[in-house]
Amino acid sequence: MISVVALDGKIKTITLPEPNVKQNFVLVDTEYSAISPGTEMMMSEKKTDRPIPLGYSAAGIVREVGAGVTHVQAGQRVACYGAPFVRHAGLLAVPKHLLAPIPDGMDIREAAFAGLGAIAIHALRQANLQFGEQAVVVGLGILGQMMCQIGNAASYHMLGYDLLPERCEVLRQCGVDDVHSTLAGIDAAIQDATGGEGVDTVFLCTGRHATGMIDQALTWIRDRGKVVIVGDLEMEFNRELMFSKEAQILISRAGGPGRYKREYEVDGIDYPKGYVRWTEGRNVGEYVRLLAEKRIQVAPLISAEMPVEEAAAAYERYKTSSRDTVGIVLSYPPSSSAAE
Repeated sequence: MISVVALDGKIKTITLPEPNVKQNFVLVDTEYSAISPGTEMMMSEKKTDRPIPLGYSAAGIVREVGAGVTHVQAGQRVACYGAPFVRHAGLLAVPKHLLAPIPDGMDIREAAFAGLGAIAIHALRQANLQFGEQAVVVGLGILGQMMCQIGNAASYHMLGYDLLPERCEVLRQCGVDDVHSTLAGIDAAIQDATGGEGVDTVFLCTGRHATGMIDQALTWIRDRGKVVIVGDLEMEFNRELMFSKEAQILISRAGGPGRYKREYEVDGIDYPKGYVRWTEGRNVGEYVRLLAEKRIQVAPLISAEMPVEEAAAAYERYKTSSRDTVGIVLSYPPSSSAAE
């Protein structure tokens, strides 16, 4: 099967043996996989002579289910999340808790962003926002766009901020109006929305280059407000700014409880809802529900659909055309089992 990897700082497609189904796993013929530019661009630049598998979010058709799997069946469309099981590859062996069925009529390309959707949902949950509270999302790449839309659907007052006006306009077209591309603009919007008291939470979806962003966020929050680190950001900030507001600085890890836990992902042992209400798997399902009920729009965020064989060009587009590139999906040729 075809697979996309990073090798010695370059993007390559290689051929790998097909995986076999096993207990608590599902074999999925990939139709689309979504690129997560923040994580994957960073990994693709590593200088190593060992191939690094890329990707963690996809959608496809179930080929076969293993023992212990009851919620999906062969021939059903599913959304999938979670490396190393989910990647840019033609056939995926996915743990049962890391996929969710896709309802009829839903655009499977939108479902392919399930991993990013789960990450966005978990980050919002980390802030423990209440109905009507106010939050700023800094960085309107694909993840920030989703967070603003999902927060808006939950009736939080979401404010977006990105230096690229083109990305701000994309978010406006998706129904979030309070969006700004200048520091003066977002400062004034926060002042107006909160009466000068500051927002409840700032979510930072920026990368390492955004130095000083935590300090800036601390000036925007209210007394005892929160800053949630979502992107790959250097953890440097002014203690006095944090102390003066008794602020909380939190970090959001992946798509929710269960991530990186062998007993949950590999062994298929779920957490009871009474103890862990929202696992990574349930967040994937919630993302699919939001799409199915048309509470969020992801199709407008898809800037390009490219064959998996052209993966290197897809990553290059993120480097050279960031202004007009938010999301890219890789498409896969139909397998014989999927066609049947």
